[in-house]
Amino acid sequence: MNQVQKQAKLTKRLYDASKIDWEHLAFTKKGLWMLMIPVMVEQFLNSLMGMADTMMVSHVGSAAMSAVSLVDSINVLVIQVFAALATGAAIICAQYLGRGDIPGANRAAQQIFLTVLVISVGLMAVGLIFYHPLLHFVFGEVEPTVMDNSITYFIITVISYPFIALFNAGAAFYRSGGDSKFPMKVSTISNIMNVVGNGILIFGCNMGVEGAAVSTLISRVFCAVVILAYLAKEGRHPIVLNHYFSIRPDFRLIAMALAIGIPSGIENGMFQFGKLAIQSTVSTLGTANIAAQAMTIIFENVNGIAGIGIGIAMMTVVGQCIGAGKREEARYYICRMSLYAEYVIIATCLLVFACARPVMLLAHMEPESVEICFRMTLAITIVKPLVWTLSFIPAYGMRAAGDVRFSMIVSTCTMWFCRVALSIFLMRTTDVGPMGVWIGMFADWTVRGCIFSGRYLSGAWLKKQVIKTDH
Repeated sequence: MNQVQKQAKLTKRLYDASKIDWEHLAFTKKGLWMLMIPVMVEQFLNSLMGMADTMMVSHVGSAAMSAVSLVDSINVLVIQVFAALATGAAIICAQYLGRGDIPGANRAAQQIFLTVLVISVGLMAVGLIFYHPLLHFVFGEVEPTVMDNSITYFIITVISYPFIALFNAGAAFYRSGGDSKFPMKVSTISNIMNVVGNGILIFGCNMGVEGAAVSTLISRVFCAVVILAYLAKEGRHPIVLNHYFSIRPDFRLIAMALAIGIPSGIENGMFQFGKLAIQSTVSTLGTANIAAQAMTIIFENVNGIAGIGIGIAMMTVVGQCIGAGKREEARYYICRMSLYAEYVIIATCLLVFACARPVMLLAHMEPESVEICFRMTLAITIVKPLVWTLSFIPAYGMRAAGDVRFSMIVSTCTMWFCRVALSIFLMRTTDVGPMGVWIGMFADWTVRGCIFSGRYLSGAWLKKQVIKTDH
C-alpha cells in the first residue's frame, strides 16, 4: 500500500470517527475535554512562563539570555528523562485502573516513585560534581561572560532535578486516574511564583541569572511538596502514595515501568542530544543568532504545547481503553484527539505569529535578532500545521498501548538523519544561518508523520502488552 492509499484510509477513519455515538464510549465528549483542557492549559502556561523568564533575563543582556538558553538545553535533556519515567507511570497506572485493579496501580506508583527518586538524585549529584567539564564539552568555546553566567545558572538549577522529577511522576499518577485539574492548578501557582520571584530577584535584588535560577528552584520545590502531600491523603484519588520509608523495591514492577520509560527516555534523550548538537553549531554563529534561535525555540514550543497537551491526555484515555480490553475505542480516540490537536495547532500557530514581533520588542532584542527570529517564526507558522500533528500525536496513543520501541527507533533515526545532519550541513556549508535548524526540523516532521501514519493503519501497535501478570 503506497502512502497516498494509506493517507486516504486514515482520512476515512477520521471521518468515520466523527459519526460514532459518544454515549457508548468510556469517555464522553465532555469528559474528554475535561481531561484535555487542563493539560493543555498547564502546558501552555509553562511555555508562556518560559517566555516571560526569557524576557526578564533579556533585560540583563544578550550574554545572560544566551547563557540561560544554553543551560536550558541541558536541563531540558534531563527533564525529558523524568518525563519519560512519568510516561511509564501514566501508561502503567492507567492500564491498571482501566481494568479496575486499584491495588496494582498503587503498587506500581510506589515503585515508580522509588525509581524516579533514585535516578533524579543521582543525576543531580553528577551535575554538581562535573558541571565544569560538562559545560565546556557541550558548549565548546563560547564568550567568557556567557560561560560564567552558564555555570551560575546550571549549578543552582541542577539542585531542582529531584523536585521536578517527583512532580512529574505525581502529576502522571493524577492524570492516569482522569484528574488533570489538580496538577494544572499546582503548576499554575508554581509558574506564577517563578515569574514573581524572577521580578523580585532579577530587578529588585539585581541578581541577574542567579536570581532566575533561584526562582526556578523555589517553584519546583513547591510543586513537588504539594503534589506529594496531596497524594498522601487517602480518599482523594485512586492512587495513594505515603509511608515512603516502608517502600521496598519490587524489581518486577520496576522492570515493567522501565520497559516503557527506557525506550521513551532514549527517544527523548536522543532528541535532546540532537538539539545540543545543533545548539553547538548555532553557538558558533554569534550572539545575535543565538538570541534569535533562543526566542524562536520558545515561540515554537508555545505554538505546539497545546497539541502536546492533547497527546499527554491521550495516554490516559488510550491506556485505560487498552487496560479494559477496548481496542477499537483506543483506535477511535487516537483519531478523534489527533483531529483536535490539528485544530489547536492551527490556532496557536496563528496566535503566536501575531504576537511574535511585539514580544520581541518588549524583550528589547537587538534589531538583527528580531529580523532573524521573525523569518524563522513565519516559516514555522506555514509548515507546522501541515506536517506536525501526524508526526507526534498518534504516537502518544500507540505508546499508551505499549508500542514504545518502534516510536523510539523511528524518532531517533529521523532526528539524527533528518534534523541534525541536515541542519548542521546547511549551517556549515551555506549562509542560511539558524534557519537551517528549522529546515532540518521540517524534514524530520514530514518523514516521521508518514511512518507513524503507516504504523497506526497497520494495527501492529495493538499487539503489544504492558501488563502481563500480577501478584
